[in-house]
Amino acid sequence: MRFIVSTSTLLKQLQSVSGALSNSTVLPILENFLFEIKDGNLTISATDLQTSMTTSLSVEAKENGRIAIPSRILLETLKSLPEQPVTFSVDDSTFAIEISAGDGKYKLSGENGEDFPKIPTVENASSVNLPASVLAEAINKTIFAVSNDELRPAMTGVFCQLTTDSLTFVATDAHKLVRYRRKDAKAASTASFILPKKALTLLKSALPTDDINVSVEYNNTSAFFKFGNINMVCRLIDERYPDYEAVIPLNNPNKLSIDRQSFLGSLSRVAIYANKTTHQVRLKINGSELNISSEDIDFANEAHERLSCQYEGEDMEIGFNARFLIEMLKNLACEEVSLEMSTPNRAGLLLPQGGDENEDVLMLVMPVMLNSYA
Repeated sequence: MRFIVSTSTLLKQLQSVSGALSNSTVLPILENFLFEIKDGNLTISATDLQTSMTTSLSVEAKENGRIAIPSRILLETLKSLPEQPVTFSVDDSTFAIEISAGDGKYKLSGENGEDFPKIPTVENASSVNLPASVLAEAINKTIFAVSNDELRPAMTGVFCQLTTDSLTFVATDAHKLVRYRRKDAKAASTASFILPKKALTLLKSALPTDDINVSVEYNNTSAFFKFGNINMVCRLIDERYPDYEAVIPLNNPNKLSIDRQSFLGSLSRVAIYANKTTHQVRLKINGSELNISSEDIDFANEAHERLSCQYEGEDMEIGFNARFLIEMLKNLACEEVSLEMSTPNRAGLLLPQGGDENEDVLMLVMPVMLNSYA
């Protein structure tokens, strides 16, 4: 088997699917890219058995064939070569590969392409089409709140609820929760499933900046994403997602409105002086004044800042983990946010003010018990 391709074109396609590679010591073939040539079209696949990605491009080739090529050495070789045509010659009996580029020749050993795991295909799937920007925004707004706790597998992914009115994406780690809803995207029928974090991270980096359509197909076990020349399939998390609606407090009479950047800057500075284990900051609201403070008794560190705000409700003091609030504020793009609260021991809701009317974002953060310093 022999084919010719440009170094930069091939490298770009390899990098777009390389995130799905595995460092499996049990199945070393998963460290390879699968190259399949059919009628002058090269399809490249990478998989870790849970998530698989494929891409395709045109090459100059006379024969069809397939070969598994070690990913690390191939990527490093292409990165170090200037833009030029490269010729791959594969010995179909020994799986030896020779790469010719300009005056250089590089030899490496491949593996039988027939031994590469089969990439799952779509069967009995329902589908929904989404603009790439909507999907990218949904991933950006939720993925940071996903749990890393393997003992609660349902929470290690993003919960997707599809209805005939809207699409909802939810992520939580039991300390914080994000619900992202789009009213301008809908499905033909109701469905729900949990997408794993790794697949969403890969999707986020692979989605193009131009607003093309992404076809999302799903069945009981897998979800398939197709856009441009990239296909991705991931196994769904087969667990029941917790009833997230039950933890969202409905009655929050205390409403604080504040400039997002000012709030974020103040929290970032005050958090430097907080206890390194709890990251606790104290919010004290009196009328139109917000006092943010923290202290670390062990090191005699403390910080106080005062911000002006708009506030409706009773004066109150509430403690939060600063890291959670900072993360949430960084993942909002609006100018103003509101923090809605009921009592110091119940969850607070962080909501963007203004923005896209088709977008409904709700972020929930659990409070922490306040230390008794004055």
